[in-house]
Amino acid sequence: MAYAQPPKKTGLPREVLKWLQSLDLSFSPKNMRRDFSNGYLVAEMFSWYYHEDFPMHSYNNGTSLPTKQGNWAQIERFLAKQNIHLLKEVLDGTIHCKPGAAELLVQEIYTILTKRRIKGNQGREIDFTDRDYQDQLPMLARATASKAIKNNLRLTEVIAEPNISTNQRKVQAIIHMHLEQRATERAQNPTERFNVKPTLGELAVRLPPSSHHGDDSSDSNASVQSGTAKSCEPSIRSKASVHFKEIEVRQTDRRSLIAN
Repeated sequence: MAYAQPPKKTGLPREVLKWLQSLDLSFSPKNMRRDFSNGYLVAEMFSWYYHEDFPMHSYNNGTSLPTKQGNWAQIERFLAKQNIHLLKEVLDGTIHCKPGAAELLVQEIYTILTKRRIKGNQGREIDFTDRDYQDQLPMLARATASKAIKNNLRLTEVIAEPNISTNQRKVQAIIHMHLEQRATERAQNPTERFNVKPTLGELAVRLPPSSHHGDDSSDSNASVQSGTAKSCEPSIRSKASVHFKEIEVRQTDRRSLIAN
C-alpha cells in the first residue's frame, strides 16, 4: 500500500522518504514530531527487519506519556539486545517532540537497517533547540528568556523527570544559551542593526610608526625642549632685573563731602 499523499516538509532526504514509502507503514507520517514521538512507527519500521522481536500487538499507538514510555522501553530493550546504539539525546528529543530530533532518528535507523550512508549527514551538530527558527525572525519578534524556557523545555520532560535539581540545571542551560545568542546578535553588524555611527578615531587612518621616524621625533623633541629651556632663561633673568615704582594716591575726606 502506498501513501495517500507524500509527507510535506519532513526535512528528510529523498532516499529516506522513498525507503519509508517502501515499508508500507500503517499510516503516513505527516507530522514528524507528533507521529514518531510515541515510538509506534519506529517499532513498525524495525518489525520489517526483525519480525519476531517486534510483535506489533504489544505496542499502543497513543499520545499519552505513559504510552510513549512503554513503547520506547520495549524498543530500548531490543536495541540493547541487538547491540544497536542510538544516541540518548536523539531518543529523548523524539519522545518530547524536539525540533529536528525525529528526522535525525529516522536517518540513523535508515543507516542501521539498510547499511547505507546519507550524503552530507556526517559530523552534523545535534541541536534540538529553536535557534534556527529564532534566527529567521526579526530582532523585535525573537523570544525573551522566559519564552525561550517555554519553547525548549517541554512539559513531558518535567513530568518524566520530576527532579527539581535536574530541571533547574536545564533551565539554567537554556538561559545561558539565550544570553549567548543575544550577545552574538548584538555583535553582528551593529552599524546596520542599531544605527551605530563610527567615531572619528575609527574613521582615521592609523599608520604604524617606523623606527627611524621615532628616533628623529625623539631627537627633535629633545632639541625643542632644550631650546625652550634656553629661551626661558633670559626671560627669567630679565624679569628679575625689573624695578617697580610705588605710586601714592590721595583720597578726599568723606566728612567734608557730607558737610558740603
